[in-house]
Amino acid sequence: MKHQRTTRRAVLSGGGAAIAGFAMGSTNAAAQAPATSFRPARHQQDEWLDRIPGRHRTFVDCATVAGAGEGMLYANNLYVANKNGYQLNENDVAVVVCLRHFATVFAYNDAMWGKYGKAMSNLVQFTDPKTKQPPTTNLLNSADYGMSLPNFGNTIASVVKRGTHFAVCDMATHFFAEQLGSIVKADPQAVYKELVSNLIPNSHLFAAGVVATNRAQEYGYTLLTAL
Repeated sequence: MKHQRTTRRAVLSGGGAAIAGFAMGSTNAAAQAPATSFRPARHQQDEWLDRIPGRHRTFVDCATVAGAGEGMLYANNLYVANKNGYQLNENDVAVVVCLRHFATVFAYNDAMWGKYGKAMSNLVQFTDPKTKQPPTTNLLNSADYGMSLPNFGNTIASVVKRGTHFAVCDMATHFFAEQLGSIVKADPQAVYKELVSNLIPNSHLFAAGVVATNRAQEYGYTLLTAL
């Protein structure tokens, strides 16, 4: 009986060692197996994101009226802070400001605000803080409003001069074309073509702003949200 118990313990002990060895072997095999790394697909429509010079990349996502103004402020601050804190030049910093959802109206130039300002003002609930009337120009291109607008006087033109590019939501542009066409009794497709022909400088239409947010991160841009 004693011999049987000893033999049984030896078998169990050996079996346990074999199981442990198998488990360790499985772990080592798993550790040695090559990891599958995700590589996003590349599309021709997005290639401009890679052509903007810069050793640091930031994508500023703006979806509201206030966010559009903050987007200009944040873009300016990125250049200034990198210059002051790291002695980097403007072409060392790649900045893309995304104008989507209600922020999209600020992607259109003064000609469009002169023509559709009242309608756009009503659609996004935005008035000139000085006159309390619908704007007839793109106020984010004016340095005369100081802290009464969220851009604190940093204009579209000033950040474009530093190198900023804009990702403009095409889905929202179609939406505004439909709404404006209905309000002014015009063909929405004609309004759409007009809006697209009158974008602010350095603008790039994206199928949707949310898609631009995704693609930019796949191209190595850090996401910064302007509320």
